[in-house]
Amino acid sequence: MSWHIRHPRDTRQSVCGLPAADVRRWEPEHPPRVDYTCEDCYTQLPEAARPDDATHPIGDATLIDTLRRIVTDRQHAKINGVIVDLWSASVAVLIWDKLRDDKRQLLLTLPAHELILRCVKVYIRLATTGSNR
Repeated sequence: MSWHIRHPRDTRQSVCGLPAADVRRWEPEHPPRVDYTCEDCYTQLPEAARPDDATHPIGDATLIDTLRRIVTDRQHAKINGVIVDLWSASVAVLIWDKLRDDKRQLLLTLPAHELILRCVKVYIRLATTGSNR
């Protein structure tokens, strides 16, 4: 089952154009980014059409500076076509600061969105194992 985002101007259809009668499950008004939401809905949102705030090739260490700027400004940004929210940026910076240099170099071999997702995964693993003690 795929979830859809309700169109802001027409409550009878989703953002991707699917009629309401065909939608079995709606996301809330301000949906979190989840893997099982219709990708077309996300590409049709106005935020997806805005230009990139920053572009970082693989291996560019200035990506961390951009993430720090997101945290400082308390404002999301679009990096390499992916919108990065404040929480994801702060977690990535937090994990980055705790890593050794060799682990940082391994992370820099990943695209920007993969680097952020990897840091979030590490943070979640640490948070869940820390709460069981």
